[in-house]
Amino acid sequence: MHTRSVVSSRHALIAPDGHVPSAFPGWEKAVGFVLLSPAMGASLSQILITFQEDGGSAVLAADQKEHAFYVETGTCRIHLGDGEAIELGASGFAFIPAETACRVVGSADARVTVFRKDFEPLAGLESPPVTFGHANEVKGEPFLGNERAVLQTLLPIDPRFDLAINIFTYQPGATLPFVETHMMEHGLLMLSGQGVYRLEGAYYPVEPGDAIWMAPYCPQWFAAIGDVPASYLYYKNIHRMP
Repeated sequence: MHTRSVVSSRHALIAPDGHVPSAFPGWEKAVGFVLLSPAMGASLSQILITFQEDGGSAVLAADQKEHAFYVETGTCRIHLGDGEAIELGASGFAFIPAETACRVVGSADARVTVFRKDFEPLAGLESPPVTFGHANEVKGEPFLGNERAVLQTLLPIDPRFDLAINIFTYQPGATLPFVETHMMEHGLLMLSGQGVYRLEGAYYPVEPGDAIWMAPYCPQWFAAIGDVPASYLYYKNIHRMP
């Protein structure tokens, strides 16, 4: 049998053909697919949550983990421990700080990606607040002046946050301008289009639904191919000294 999935010590590509469901306590009519996790060497988890035909709910505990959500399809409502509820449609996003319990209630066709990691507090700064919005309302900026590669920064550039969640969109033929090698770790989800991703010395064809892990200092590069723009959602850790 063939698969595009690859798992190495410094990077991974998880294609949809290898997804295996998980059942978690407190989840009702919701299925989790743990695509990236510390079991492979990552410091974060990237989980795809899908909901059954009549919807369902997924519970995430109030612990040291912070959560960033992105709604791929459908709608969801995130209920917080204090009674607040956040309504999100497709392309909606939300950040829920550590020590905040939440329950995600999804519609029948909802697919929600969540990035989950330990919060790294910084002396003298309070914890970051609950934050949410819609990607369609976030202005994109040309990356390093390239109008064909546009970056949307979903969360505030604020030192209280120890993570960033961004969307990168490339016109066909556009590329990252150089091979990046840096201390930030990435968890990534291909949203649309096609491309080729370089991870260390290997080149991988990628398409919607693919998840990618890049360890710190993993050389990385991307080129968009095909007839339509290529877009991906990605996490990186920021604002903390190593």
